[in-house]
Amino acid sequence: MAASTEPVWVHRHVHEPNPAPPSADPAFTVKMPDGAETVVDPALLQTLPVTHVADCWIVSTGHGKSGPFTFAGVRLGDLLAHLLPPNIAWQHVDVISADGFGARLFATEITDPSVTRPILLSTIINGAAMTRAQGLVRLIVPSEIDDALRQVKWVGRMEIYAE
Repeated sequence: MAASTEPVWVHRHVHEPNPAPPSADPAFTVKMPDGAETVVDPALLQTLPVTHVADCWIVSTGHGKSGPFTFAGVRLGDLLAHLLPPNIAWQHVDVISADGFGARLFATEITDPSVTRPILLSTIINGAAMTRAQGLVRLIVPSEIDDALRQVKWVGRMEIYAE
């Protein structure tokens, strides 16, 4: 598949903080490289191995920096390995919130075995299940500590692009 065009959300990194979830439904859609779509919900995430990452920070527009937190959830790489056939060579995944904010993550950073603080789809914060207002399913990029422009609250959609 050819490289994707610039996504709509790419210039939406500056936005007002949203105090309430855009919807009550925590399920999100995953668009595969072939265009097929599947729905992922917290119940599916709970069937996959859980990883804990300590000393994570949240930097939100208009809220400043908070933390540190220990987030727990599914490694994004583990979810993609669960969903994709093993012979698919994928390039990147766009993770888009239900309110339109998005982040692009590359296969090299998600599947790098030397990473000790992996990218998570977190459902747990400091040992407690996250509420919908906290994100319930929240993309956590532990390596990002200053801008949080790649941390997505209220994951609503993922789009996987093949090479």
